[in-house]
Amino acid sequence: MIVTRFAPSPTGYLHIGGLRTALYSYLWAKKNEGKFLLRIEDTDLKRNSLEAAKAIEEAFKWVGLKQDGEIFYQSKRMDIYKEHIQKLLDEGKAYYCYMSKDELDALREEQMKAKQRPRYDGRYRDFTGTPPSDIEPVVRIKTPINETITFSDGIKGEISVKTDEVMDDFIIARSDGTPTYNFVVTIDDHYMGITDIIRGDDHLSNTPKQIIVYKAFGWDLPKFYHVPMILNPQGKKLSKRDGAMDVMEYKKEGYLPEVLLNFLVRLGWSHGDQEIFTMEEMLEFFDPKDINKSASAYNAQKLLWLNAEFIKNMSYERFEKELIYFDLDLKSIEKKEILIDALRQRVKTLKEFSQKAKTILERPTSYETKAVKKFLKADAKKIAKEFLNYLINYDSNLNTPSDYDKLIVSFLEQYQLKLKDIAQIIRIAIVGSAVSPSIYDIMSIVGKDELEIRIKNLIQFMEEKNE
Repeated sequence: MIVTRFAPSPTGYLHIGGLRTALYSYLWAKKNEGKFLLRIEDTDLKRNSLEAAKAIEEAFKWVGLKQDGEIFYQSKRMDIYKEHIQKLLDEGKAYYCYMSKDELDALREEQMKAKQRPRYDGRYRDFTGTPPSDIEPVVRIKTPINETITFSDGIKGEISVKTDEVMDDFIIARSDGTPTYNFVVTIDDHYMGITDIIRGDDHLSNTPKQIIVYKAFGWDLPKFYHVPMILNPQGKKLSKRDGAMDVMEYKKEGYLPEVLLNFLVRLGWSHGDQEIFTMEEMLEFFDPKDINKSASAYNAQKLLWLNAEFIKNMSYERFEKELIYFDLDLKSIEKKEILIDALRQRVKTLKEFSQKAKTILERPTSYETKAVKKFLKADAKKIAKEFLNYLINYDSNLNTPSDYDKLIVSFLEQYQLKLKDIAQIIRIAIVGSAVSPSIYDIMSIVGKDELEIRIKNLIQFMEEKNE
């Protein structure tokens, strides 16, 4: 059975690069009827944040990536790590290093002067003397000498690393006894039964160190897949300005969770020319071996396009549910279907939808200066009064956009006007500007009584303006 994991550190928000890694891990596990686990790597007590850990859980819940079983917290597993550190010490595979910081700094300075790569020189590797009494030792693992570590990466192919060239006896426990990253990750991945590790290729340099730990305990290696980074359009590291923001910020901006997942799955993986995938299709087609070897470029316009496409096809019930987050309750809106259909083709985000909907549902408190100057000419007040009077005395049914279309046609015929003579007056009266969906739609949405009030308010504004 394939078991994958996502293991963020709770030192900040969950960003989209992390979410993409989690998505790939989730898809690969679920495609193979395996398990997807979530582990919070919170051994760095100085940098950890409980709020950050909760934010990661919240983001997972929003996008629908449900982990299997309980969430693992490394901070609750310290006894396991210390037990395994002691095991390596007892077996002579690790040792206490009493080198002081001053000694280490002096060694590095000397190596740099000699144009050598700074590294620990192993002076305490086989130490049998009396330990210094004033030094709290770290624990270092014995890295094999003159060996080549080779592993097969599912994306990058076979990778070989010579231990003498890139590694020294690295620290597995700090002087205060707390274990280090590469050690605890390996312990956890083994005992959690992780078979496939999918992670960013910024972890590629950690993999040989973790393999050394695996081999020290005689454990089987998992399969590794190191995913190239997401870059900005200029080919540089993605910044917050480019889109590397908190996943939950995307919710605040009005993106749908399935859109974000659809966008991310395509940043580094593809299935032919297909752009839009359901979760079922992702699960059917995804294979980490098909992930691109090169970095992907973040495209904000494509994300907006995807979001707009999903919004166009969203159900009325889903709109009602999602818009509550944006302080828009459609339950009490009689013509909510007309409102949704009038706006869904014109917006790219739910936030934008909410803003535009509120301009229709709420009476304008002011009128756009540019629209007033361009469309409220000298005869506008006269036409508005004539239309108001016609509306008040209109005795046919007014309910659907088609009903209001007939109203306008009959008004124009009686007063021998053209649509352009009245359309913008009505639009400005209802939304406060010259931009809106069809006037027949927005008249139907606000209804006859409210339309009368808004026309009266605009007439009053024009009268006060001309005083």
